[in-house]
Formats: sequence, C-alpha cells, structure tokens
Amino acid sequence: MAPTPSSLHPQQALFDPEAAAATTLPVCDHYAGVEARMRKSLELQAEMGPVFDVTLDNEDGAPVGAEIEQAHCIAELLCSDLNCFGRVGVRLLAVDHSKFEEVLAVLLSRALAAGKLPAYLMCPKPRSLADLQRAVAAIDRQGGAGIPVHALIETHGALAEVAAIAAHPRIESLSFGLMDFVSAHRGAIPRWAMSADGQFDHPLVVRAKLEIAAACHAHAKTPSHCVVTEFKDSAALRESAEKASRLLGFTRMWSIHPAQIQPILDAFAPTVAEVDEAIAIIDAAQAAAWAPIRHRDALHDRASYRFFWQLLQRAARTSFPGGPQLPAEVRQRWFA
Repeated sequence: MAPTPSSLHPQQALFDPEAAAATTLPVCDHYAGVEARMRKSLELQAEMGPVFDVTLDNEDGAPVGAEIEQAHCIAELLCSDLNCFGRVGVRLLAVDHSKFEEVLAVLLSRALAAGKLPAYLMCPKPRSLADLQRAVAAIDRQGGAGIPVHALIETHGALAEVAAIAAHPRIESLSFGLMDFVSAHRGAIPRWAMSADGQFDHPLVVRAKLEIAAACHAHAKTPSHCVVTEFKDSAALRESAEKASRLLGFTRMWSIHPAQIQPILDAFAPTVAEVDEAIAIIDAAQAAAWAPIRHRDALHDRASYRFFWQLLQRAARTSFPGGPQLPAEVRQRWFA
C-alpha cells in the first residue's frame, strides 16, 4: 500500500527524489598541522562526537620541507583508533607542488591498506577548473576514486571559474582562502581586510565570499567560510560566524584553534525559538497532508516548509553534548 501524504517523511514530501541532494556536512571544519595539535583535535572529536570535522594539514599549517614526513604522520593518525567516527579529512599540497604525487601516494596507500580512507581530500590553491581536474585524476590514479573532494578558492583564476568548479561531480565543499586571496592582490587590499571585522567590510573580499556561497548553493554543495585568526577573541569569532551563517549563506566554517569549535557550533545552530517554530510548522504541515496551513496568522505551504525542514536538519547537525538538542521524540521520528 502506498503511503498516505500525512505519513510521508518530510524529505520525501518536500523534495524531488531525482534532484541532487545537498551535502550535509558538519558545520565546523577544524584544521591542525602539528602532531600534538592533530592528536588533541582527534581526542576532542572523540569526546564531543562527530559534530565537527578534523582536517589534518599537509600544506600551510604544516612544517615546510618535511612534506613526506608529515604525510606519514597524518596517515598514521588517519588509520589509528583516534579516528573513531570516519570524519577526518586531509589537506593536500597544491597540485603543482613537486611533492604532490608523492604525498598523495603515502596517504592513500596506507589508508587503503588499513581500510580507513579520509572523509575528504582538500585541494588548495587551484588556479582553474583544469587544476582541480588534474588533482582529481591524480587522486583516482592512486586508488582514491570516490573520495569526496574539497577545494580552496583563493586565487583569481579559481574565483573566475568558481561556478564550474562547484559543478564538478566530485566536489563536496568549497572554502574561501582569505589570506591567500588578499595576498594575491599584491597590496591593493589592505591588511585590515584579513581581520575579523575587515573581512566583512572590504568589497572585493565580500564579493568573493558571495560568489563562492552562490556557486555552492546553485550546485547543492557546501560553502565553507574562512578562518578568524584572532582565536582568543571569542566575541569577534562569534560575530563573524553569525555573519557568515546568517548574512552570507555559508553553512560551514573553519576553526584553527580548539577554543573556536564551540562558538562556531553555537553560531551556526538555530535558536531554541527557531527550532520550536519549525517543529510546530512541520508537524502541522504533515497533519494537513502537506497542504497549505495557517500558523500564527501567517500562511505557509511547501515552499516555506522546505525552509523549516532544512532548519531542523541543521539543528540535528549541530546537536552536541551540553548544547541545544532536538527533542528526543523529534529526533526519533525524523532523524533516527
């Protein structure tokens, strides 16, 4: 017997099953490139749960000149029991780096042997779609076919082709590389544009962020916001995360210090009032077989139901010990 409309799960009722599903990654991507910090990050993830990803860094956050040694260290951690949720990725070298292929071979050979592939591979500094295609081809040659690929948009060429990069079938997420992007302007963008406040004020920086976010949403990919380097300023971080989430459309953000993880989770999580309203509207919509309803003197139909359902999905992704939680009945009914 076919299910009645009122028994349909919100995802079934509100979205075309043939359409590409949007990626639903954890809202925080935590970077670490020094062994002690990488271990600490994995231990923190084991404690808090997979509410944030850990990216082990073999590029800008790692020692220069020790790329192969770093690759072996990353592979050891990736394949260890510290990687208990399978939500650990790796930032590679740029595709034109002389040791790109060698680093990739070390990582993937050990990961394949242990049966613990990275959750994703981050490709930094592509200058074009062609650079990304070269990186993906190399990943596939080394046995990494099927591993999701993330890319850093931090060059003029990548920004010019951001829509095509976002459309690539292996791309899962695009991040904005603030520091390299500002540096690529050869002093034409002032230093303050790299600060927590300035990066939301300078027109060229804001334009880049908006183009990345728009390209990702157009192709059902995850836009990931850049770092805030003032890691001891929790108020600045919280304000930046809220602007990234609520004004610029980013659904994920980088952390470069353990103290930044919790504020990012808090900022990207819906408020209790937003969650309560969304539950009430989706409940009423389901009871009405997904026909239009009236809620607090406002009319809603499937167009707005999609918004409220996606808000609840975000609430589910940002639930963590000690933080805001979906009611147990709601989690069991819709997210079990």
